Amino acid sequence: MRTLPPFLKKISVLATAVCCPILLCAQGVDPKTLVPPTALRPDIKVEHFLAVGPEAVRLIQHPGTGDLYYTTFTGDVFRVKMNGQPPVAEKVFSAEDHGITRLQGAAFLKNTLFLAGNISVNNNKGTKGRMVRYELASGEKPDMTVVFNTVEYGTNKTTFDHGWNALEISPDEKFIYVNTGARTDHGEVQDNGGAYPNARDNALTAKIFRFPVHAKNLELPDDEAKLKADGYIYAEGIRNAYDMAFDGEGRLFAVSNSGDYDHAEDMFWIRQGHHYGFPWVMGGGLDNPQQYPDWQPDPEKDPFISKFAHAWLMRYFRNDPEFPKKPAGVKFTGPVLNLGPDANEYRDPKTGQVMDGDSTGVGVGTFNAHSSPLGLFFDTQKVLADDFKGDGFVIRYSGPRRNATIVNPLKKQGRDLLHLDLKYDKTTDNYTMKTTRIVDGFTEPTDALLVDNTVYIIEYGGKGGHIWKITLPADPKTARKNRRKRT
Repeated sequence: MRTLPPFLKKISVLATAVCCPILLCAQGVDPKTLVPPTALRPDIKVEHFLAVGPEAVRLIQHPGTGDLYYTTFTGDVFRVKMNGQPPVAEKVFSAEDHGITRLQGAAFLKNTLFLAGNISVNNNKGTKGRMVRYELASGEKPDMTVVFNTVEYGTNKTTFDHGWNALEISPDEKFIYVNTGARTDHGEVQDNGGAYPNARDNALTAKIFRFPVHAKNLELPDDEAKLKADGYIYAEGIRNAYDMAFDGEGRLFAVSNSGDYDHAEDMFWIRQGHHYGFPWVMGGGLDNPQQYPDWQPDPEKDPFISKFAHAWLMRYFRNDPEFPKKPAGVKFTGPVLNLGPDANEYRDPKTGQVMDGDSTGVGVGTFNAHSSPLGLFFDTQKVLADDFKGDGFVIRYSGPRRNATIVNPLKKQGRDLLHLDLKYDKTTDNYTMKTTRIVDGFTEPTDALLVDNTVYIIEYGGKGGHIWKITLPADPKTARKNRRKRT
């Protein structure tokens, strides 16, 4: 069951059992016992940067000071000063400060820090989405402004309530984009024990919203027509775009997690007003069979259902004649097609067999099932060497279990950093890409940040993780120019 980054599945259990230390530093790491990730190219260097506390989710950089910040699911915000040796993480905010008890989104715009996530209401049966911003003026107590709160809607007792998470600032710095994931695995009823009768997804879930960066004190209703009229809904039909990023030409891309059915994990070119298919279509155009009134799920007959899948064990895969109909007259936009050589295993819809796109010549939409793509970023400043210049990169949170005697053929590899070489296809008005593994062996990586030609990758860590420093080959001219700027 990997419907979203799997670290979020553990949090309901872990959140009450662990706490973050206020100060963390690399000095506590024993280099003799720490196993670093492995570079898969000789021109890539991997170094340990910093030990971090548990449940780390986001990693961002203050554009003015150059300091790194990371956030945890339970609401803590840490600053890592970059002028110290060794680097030290200091907690600067907690959930008590900003009110977000399930913190999953963070972004900087100049001196402004945006945070987004969810709060619990109705004795933890319900939830509200929330975004705030801090003005981090030097020498002053930070001022907090509420950007929005949503009205209450039902959370649920499952692992599938994804919440408000990824944030991204537009290149013109006028708007902030925020993803709100589905509150279901595949559009089924999740009524939280009857507290929210017949609740499926709603106007506040499975969408990407856009707000002016100076918006404040908004209350978002569970009213799709009103939200569209106000210009807040940017794109819809996306199960959980847990990471978004603009490329160097200002195009917005997102990576999304599919559900417990063996759909591939999508990467989309996000365009205003487009619908990307959820909950009717996922994983490169593969239908969600629960939409058909006569469907009778059976893992013995349907190879796309694992008998160990949470959605099967809890009977969320079921005959569902009341499943909503596809919206009339809406054309769904498909994902970027992965042409390999990596992350392109897929289950054949006709035979159920796991195939490799390299062997069949099939483009996969987009990554192998249950891989949880995260940490999407682009070389927007074109600082990298020619074979990476201007390209995209992504990490996979999930992969084969260590020391496993049986390896899921859909997850032969993972927990790695992938290079994405995208190419526009005029005939489909979409993108294809070549995908290549370049670093392997992370432990639950959750986010990635490119600074010049250095990638910092943070790990979730059940009891604590690490930030790794990955040095990629740089364009010599750009590297010299950046060095002159810093001096």
